[in-house]
Amino acid sequence: MTALLLRFAGPLQAWGTGSRFSRRETDRVPSKSGVVGLLAAASGYHRAELDVGRAVDEIEALFNLRMGVRVDQPGRIERDFQTARTRDGKDAMPLSHRFYLSDAVFLVAVEGDRALLEGLRDALRRPAYPLALGRRSCPPVGKVEHGLCDGDVRAALTTEPWAASKRVMRRASASERVDLTLVVDCAADDDLAVQVQDQPISFDPAHRRYGWRSVREESIEVLNPEWRQPQPTDIHDPFGLLESVS
Repeated sequence: MTALLLRFAGPLQAWGTGSRFSRRETDRVPSKSGVVGLLAAASGYHRAELDVGRAVDEIEALFNLRMGVRVDQPGRIERDFQTARTRDGKDAMPLSHRFYLSDAVFLVAVEGDRALLEGLRDALRRPAYPLALGRRSCPPVGKVEHGLCDGDVRAALTTEPWAASKRVMRRASASERVDLTLVVDCAADDDLAVQVQDQPISFDPAHRRYGWRSVREESIEVLNPEWRQPQPTDIHDPFGLLESVS
């Protein structure tokens, strides 16, 4: 088994799985449809090509990648209230509420055939189309791909060093280890399975479709590279001088 590691960081991210019309929510973790869309954009696929019903083997393999997400920096929810008018200024467009994740960092692992993952790694280094973290207005900051590793997605995400920003790591410098949330694909009959509707079926703008997949959430510990062991301090003893006199 082989996994490709990705780091998603940026001022804003948006991972909506149930948003419609004028209110666009965001989930707390990257969606599979969003991750597959980013990989497809890097590889140069057009939206109309990304349909399971008429897909070639490479696209079907892309859709079937197993995925896991580690929340290294949860960020916070921000709301953007948008207004717009037609080009001639005569008519007002519907008011829009758009929600984003601000200052979040995720470590994502996708598992599949090694040859496919090697091709995705190379595509991310020189993407055919601009990459986005959920919405086109959310470009990534820093390096996205972080190489291939042996093992499944869970093994990759539990062994990789903490990928939060230095500022966040230093705030937690009193702790040698930190607890992080892990969300990974699982079997539908898993006792902790939760259903999410973000399994891509078609990205065709004329009929976008998404199916259900099963995920489980757990907590893991990772080392904090900014941890500083507390220095011993002298304990004040008010009777110490009396003992020395006697």
